[in-house]
Amino acid sequence: MSYRKLPVLAVALGGVCLFSAESGPVTLKAIPSELHWNVRPASFSVQGDDALEIVAPRMTDRFTSPLGDTATHGAPWLLFDSAGDFVLDAKVTVGFRSFWDAGTLVIHADDRHWAKLCFEYSAKKQPTIVSVVTRGISDDSNAIPIDGNAVYLQIARLGHGFVFYASKDGRSWQVIRAFTLTDSAWESPAKLRVGFGSQSPSGEGCRTVFSEIRYRAGRVKDWASGD
Repeated sequence: MSYRKLPVLAVALGGVCLFSAESGPVTLKAIPSELHWNVRPASFSVQGDDALEIVAPRMTDRFTSPLGDTATHGAPWLLFDSAGDFVLDAKVTVGFRSFWDAGTLVIHADDRHWAKLCFEYSAKKQPTIVSVVTRGISDDSNAIPIDGNAVYLQIARLGHGFVFYASKDGRSWQVIRAFTLTDSAWESPAKLRVGFGSQSPSGEGCRTVFSEIRYRAGRVKDWASGD
């Protein structure tokens, strides 16, 4: 399958609104503020009230290797401003074709402090939950393998910290990792943006669909369960 940029104007097609990467802010019913691109995707579409498709261009990633051999910032992220505690989750469906193709939920304080929760096609040819936390240099942590090409991902902010979760059904959540974006457990990022991404570090592009998107201000009742 090949990917192409869409024309500049928005087009209505079968109840789906398709936009060019050059169009203005994006709005989603579940998200309380406008979303903006950090990097333009190959294409994207807003589908109904709670679904978003992002197609990453070929050979795109966001990662600063701890081995010192890679630093890339080309993956498209669609971000919105967020303040205080929150919970963001979505069903993430990825058209896996090449190693490290992934759909991601992301948090971004600045270009040196960010994190992504990935549903990624591993080097072992297995869809896998992967997390990356960057404080100047990125780490890279593989968690659990997943059968199929869809999973639920969730991010929760609790004061100075964050928790990543994954779920097979969107109800029972498993903690993937808990972390901070700053060097101190008592320091919070001054500004934070949150959102959605797609990447294709070794391939010709990756299509990710985010559906059943939910966002709520406030803290999870039990961080260990994600509820």
